[in-house]
Amino acid sequence: MKKIKQVEVRNIRMADYQELKDAMIEAYSSWPGIFWGEEYINKLLEIFPEGQFGIVADGKVVGCALAIIVDYGKFGDEHTYKEITGNYSFDTHSPTGDILYGIEVFIRPDYRGYRLGRRLYDARKELCEKLNLRAIIFGGRIPNYHKYVDTLKPKEYIDRVKFKEIHDPTLSFQLSNDFHVKKLLTDYMPGDEESMEFATLLQWDNIYYKRKGANKPEYKPVVRLGLVQWQMRPYNTMDELFQQIEFFIDAVSGYKSDFALFPEFFNAPLMGQWNNLSEPAAIRELAAHTESIRDRFVQLAISYNINIITGSMPLMRDGNLYNVGYLCRRNGVWSQFEKIQVTPDEVKFWGMSGGKGIQVFDTDCGKVGVCISYDVEFPEIPRMMAAQGMKLLFIPFLTDTQNGYSRVRNCAQARAIENECYVAMAGSVGNLPKVHNMDIQFAQSVVFTPCDFAFPVNGVKAEATPNTEMILVVDVDLDLLKELHESGSARNLKDRRTDYYDLVLKD
Repeated sequence: MKKIKQVEVRNIRMADYQELKDAMIEAYSSWPGIFWGEEYINKLLEIFPEGQFGIVADGKVVGCALAIIVDYGKFGDEHTYKEITGNYSFDTHSPTGDILYGIEVFIRPDYRGYRLGRRLYDARKELCEKLNLRAIIFGGRIPNYHKYVDTLKPKEYIDRVKFKEIHDPTLSFQLSNDFHVKKLLTDYMPGDEESMEFATLLQWDNIYYKRKGANKPEYKPVVRLGLVQWQMRPYNTMDELFQQIEFFIDAVSGYKSDFALFPEFFNAPLMGQWNNLSEPAAIRELAAHTESIRDRFVQLAISYNINIITGSMPLMRDGNLYNVGYLCRRNGVWSQFEKIQVTPDEVKFWGMSGGKGIQVFDTDCGKVGVCISYDVEFPEIPRMMAAQGMKLLFIPFLTDTQNGYSRVRNCAQARAIENECYVAMAGSVGNLPKVHNMDIQFAQSVVFTPCDFAFPVNGVKAEATPNTEMILVVDVDLDLLKELHESGSARNLKDRRTDYYDLVLKD
């Protein structure tokens, strides 16, 4: 390896040709006489100059990556190198195509070991995103296959390379750069005796690709969350309660939040007026007002142009008591969610029943899910939501003691990591001495993230001051989740062994 003082990636020029030719001859020393003639490089620079990258070390071009854009539907996966390049004329290049097709990558042998090839691939990926192309595709040589041809079929060889049981200087490198093998190609490049004329068709998908002609993106990439850490205090009337609710919605919408999140049973103070009744009777009195509270939330969502997760409230249905909440969208459309896992105390003191339906909701900020408090302590529920495309998980919660809060908090953070999503949890603070079974509260509202380089190292985006009434306004970037799914240090969703185990939702 030669020592390098400076290195850069830039588009090549015709003035670089002699250095390119020398580098290619050295790179393909086992394949004598192989190099691109001057007329070919000139053609590429005429039709697609931004797609031709060179790696320059201490002022010398020591490698390159050449590419064209193709309308891949005209070729499909069954093609040869000669066909995709138009018999090396590059007349197959189409500025309106959808695929960046790699036709060459090489590094001079004495400059290998510095990961210079990775820089070239990164430049290609940036160009693919910039030009809004669907993917990068190319046929890759497997130059070590000739050593194993007597003992391994091509597919077996590829699998052994994938599992790092065999090292192939080309395929191993491409796999480490997030390319996946689509299929095996035969007779791809006649004369490639090292690869026995086989090749791997490799692809890298542009997660930012927007279908041409699409009117708008599927979701808003940066979403602002407004969490309400609610103070429990006596309210004598519904209007008093909503005066405080509207105050918080006004505050978080003033910061242009996309969502407002309220806690579980935030309206419990109203039960004080029925404190002479038994606990089951008092909460059923409160349940009679839930639908009217929902309707007022819908009007606030429209008026303040914000999506509201209403927290949760009791609701009677078919003679049973449920813990439910509502997603009130800013366009006036609402959806209901239910607490699936009710706590032992909810059963003991109130006779509450568990709800049904694990679902995600479409919003103008993408797909969201809601787990009411105890639900998040059961990992199956958020996992099923993640399988449906959920990117934001909201947790309205109510905990009386710090150990109860710790259960909800630690499980919420685990759900963010294992489901590669953002998790926002909001709870209530303060005391209600005149409301049975609701006398004390402990809360610290938090927004959790996955744990990877693009996120906070501890997985905590922001957190409120414990046991203090306040709002927490936090921005989350959904595009970072897309990057994590495809190329994160750990890919908890993608790497699940569904060939060995799976999760099934019963009817």
